[in-house]
Order: sequence, then C-alpha cells, then structure tokens
Amino acid sequence: MIEIKNLTKKFNKFTALNQVNIRFNDGHSVALIGPNGCGKTTLIKCILGLNVVEDGDILVNNESVKEHYLYRKNIGYMPQIGRYPENMTIAQTIQMIKDTRKVSENELDTELLEAFELESIFDKKMRTLSGGTTQKVSAVLAFLFNPGIIILDEPTAGLDPLASEILKNKIIKEKNKGKLIIITSHLLSELDDIVSEIVFMNEGKVIVHQSVEELMTERKTEKISESIISILKEMKP
Repeated sequence: MIEIKNLTKKFNKFTALNQVNIRFNDGHSVALIGPNGCGKTTLIKCILGLNVVEDGDILVNNESVKEHYLYRKNIGYMPQIGRYPENMTIAQTIQMIKDTRKVSENELDTELLEAFELESIFDKKMRTLSGGTTQKVSAVLAFLFNPGIIILDEPTAGLDPLASEILKNKIIKEKNKGKLIIITSHLLSELDDIVSEIVFMNEGKVIVHQSVEELMTERKTEKISESIISILKEMKP
C-alpha cells in the first residue's frame, strides 16, 4: 500500500507536484498516465526515494519514507531505460544485484528469467544488447526479489510482441497474488487487459482516479484509450 499525503514538489520556481493526495492499494494494477510534464516521473521518483520528500509525505505500508530507507527493499522497479555497467555480462549484472540484496536463491522469482530464456545468452555483455533485451533484463530484476510493490515505467517499450505478452501475463499473475503494480505508459492500448485502476495526471495534479470499470461506464467507452481521449478533449481550451 502506498498513501501520498499533500505532496508538493518544486524545482526552483517550477511546481512539478501540487498537493497530491492519492492511495494505491494492494491487489491492484494502476495505470499512471498523463501528458509529458504532468508529474508522473516526479511522483515515481518521490516514491522510490530518488527525490527528497519535503512538503507532504508518502507512506509505504504505513511507514513514512522520510523516516527510513529500507522500505525500498519491498519495491521492484523497471526503468524506462535501464543503464547497467557496459562491460559486465547479463549473468554478472544479475549476480551483482543479487549480491547487494542478500536474498537466498529459494526466495527469488525467476519466472521471467526463464520465460525470456536469458540464461541462453548469459555471457553477452550489456553494451552489446539490443534495447529490447536490455528491457528484458530490467523486467527480470524488477520481479526477481518477489517484492510486494512493483513499479514499471513504459514496460513494453522496445519489447517484441511475444515478450510483451509474457510480461503482461506476469503483471496480471502478480496482481492476482495481492501485489500492487503501478505502470506508466503512453501505449494506452497495452493497458486494457492488465490494469484495474486509472490515475490521470496533468500539471502536477491528479485529475482522475477511478477503477477501469467506473471510468468506462462514466465515459460510455469500451477501451481505456477511448476514455483517456475523452478526458483530453475536455481539457482543451
């Protein structure tokens, strides 16, 4: 569970987040969407501890992120663009992360590692990988330590159709286990089968936070993309 209370984040005179109040509950997959510059990335960085929370607060499983950093052990994160040591192999990169987490092998979730068949190319160096294969490594690492909260930033960008389907099925499976999944995506068509809630942001504020069912009923639409387009049309002057 993540609860965000009166969160405001400014960078000099620019207000990236403006009095954001929102709660993400376990057992849900939430799409965090909005136009460029709406505050999505800033919000995620605040949750991850990459941006200092000063004005307002964030509670992760009822504990403030201001008070300790160990909460991050329960969060898996897949960045939009993963950056790894170029001269390390896939195997070395994964082992390096495992060494920092000190988790026993029988606690690891290796389902994606096996489904993507990465072990067959374990000796390839990270600098030689395509963008899609690097994304697979990032996805594996996000789920590997069996976290209760998983944040995925544009997760299917660069993935081939088969890999995208594997990842989407994994997201649904982990959500059904009671985990909280937060997904940012510009590919709205990718979200229809995998998310249960929509959070639409604009200019640092939460404009819409509804279940997918409520949103589509209210907007009289059959797809998430159609609902979001209707919101965008309303926002035009």
